[in-house]
Amino acid sequence: MNMTLRQLRYVANIAESGSIAAAARKCRISQSSILSALDLAETEMGARLFDRRPSRGVEATPAGERFLTSARHLLAAAAEFERAMDRHSDESPAVLRIGCFEPFGALFMPELLGQFIGQTEVEVQLFEGEQPQLLKWLETNAVDAVITYDIGTGLPDDAAVLANIPAHALLHKDSALARQPAVSLTQLAQLPLVLLDLPQTSAYLLTLFDIPGQRPKVAFRTRSYETVRAAVACGFGFSILNMMPLGRGSPDSEQLARRPLIEDLPVPKLVIADRYGSAKPPFLQRLTNVGQKFFREIGADHFAAQQAE
Repeated sequence: MNMTLRQLRYVANIAESGSIAAAARKCRISQSSILSALDLAETEMGARLFDRRPSRGVEATPAGERFLTSARHLLAAAAEFERAMDRHSDESPAVLRIGCFEPFGALFMPELLGQFIGQTEVEVQLFEGEQPQLLKWLETNAVDAVITYDIGTGLPDDAAVLANIPAHALLHKDSALARQPAVSLTQLAQLPLVLLDLPQTSAYLLTLFDIPGQRPKVAFRTRSYETVRAAVACGFGFSILNMMPLGRGSPDSEQLARRPLIEDLPVPKLVIADRYGSAKPPFLQRLTNVGQKFFREIGADHFAAQQAE
């Protein structure tokens, strides 16, 4: 085939993104470059690879599915080759591709990555997404590593723990429960819930209320951590969250109060995961070390609401 690996990635990104425009944004190139790669792929294949549906994006044809399967195998092999080369270098890559659970982008990732990069000239590409997206990015080698919670299945067994992040309640400052040092799920279940409605996250949060045997009524659903905070500040109800904001650009408003939960609950772990296994390149091991030091030096009191000893 007269196609470069870059062009193959462009076509694969059409399928993953769901549209030409979304693929162009993800690859940070023009739509004409994406279309050029697609035209070349269809010429080489001798068949149409995608059905274009107005206002609904694209869908791979049977020929497109065959093309994409082969392309992904080739791209995975190319990524493995790049990984093998990385293993022989102690230097950071020119481009650092990190995926993270979507809320983390504003909560702490710039600070953590800033400490990792220091004064070196490295371009950071941060991919913010839901847990299923993070796993897909790992599998397709779109990112070098992901930082997320150990909630759900599919993460590599050797994911390194950065910190333990217990759940806590986010309340309006004028709520009666905000005057308590800690609150119970039984108390919270009587109030309306503002739910962070992301895949796996919402199921985890609602399952917590199986402990008192009563789930609260959901008054507000949103996929945005920032909107959760705004909704609680506007009086829609309480929320259950894990990570407290560390980012300089995203502190809580004065209308919010965070309180630990009284119950002894399983504590999610914040982890960094990759697909390198025992052959991890030095820069990723260094990123893990920097991440662990970052949370250790900040201290749990600053990123997780905890009961007073």
